[in-house]
Amino acid sequence: MAGHSKWANIKHKKGKADAARGKIYTKLSKAIAVAAREGGTDPEMNSRLRDAVAKAKANNMPNDNIDRAIKKGAGELGASEYYEVTYEGYGPGGVAVIVEALTDNKNRTAADVRHAFDKNGGNLGTTGCVGFLFNKQGQLMIEKSDQVEEEELMMTALEAGAQDMVSEEEGYEIVTEPEDFSKVYQVLEKEGYEFVSAEVAMNPTTTTKLSEEDEKKMNKLLDMFDDHDDVQEVYHNWEQE
Repeated sequence: MAGHSKWANIKHKKGKADAARGKIYTKLSKAIAVAAREGGTDPEMNSRLRDAVAKAKANNMPNDNIDRAIKKGAGELGASEYYEVTYEGYGPGGVAVIVEALTDNKNRTAADVRHAFDKNGGNLGTTGCVGFLFNKQGQLMIEKSDQVEEEELMMTALEAGAQDMVSEEEGYEIVTEPEDFSKVYQVLEKEGYEFVSAEVAMNPTTTTKLSEEDEKKMNKLLDMFDDHDDVQEVYHNWEQE
């Protein structure tokens, strides 16, 4: 996969986050609350919660918001019953798309996701129709700067358990096994590194290029998912320039 497409995708997400920070925090809070409810409130004993908190911190979510989300998951502040649902389908031009959501109404969310696909030249598929085109990996993105020394970062990341580090024009991508993500994140955080993005993600093994017209439709599809309160993450194999 072309590395620049990951950075382009992150920039798209960051742009949306800057424009609607409150909505992003609401989604992150929901993920933290569900992780705390299902696995306990101690991040040291709950790897899913630990990963959710790492992702929230990478998005500059205040600690008070994180603590409130954990308490809500524990039932201290009242909690809604959210269900995890994953949708797979095809965007315009045959782009493979995975949508992860947390919802209190599966029928509503399924209808909304289907509508977004249909409106933008895609279609909702069956479970497993595109999942085999993605690998689950820990992914930590750090921008290049005068304060980041490449060799030192690589040695620290690899010694902490990372699989690989790729240097690109915009910055560095550190890849881990999902189970090693938190350990590598914590080591790098203690060393003072700041993350553009830090999450366990579904990364595509192949990519698809789109025509100019289909690119417009794909951007509209992504915007509709970004704006939906139930949608947590969207993964795709569109090779963005």
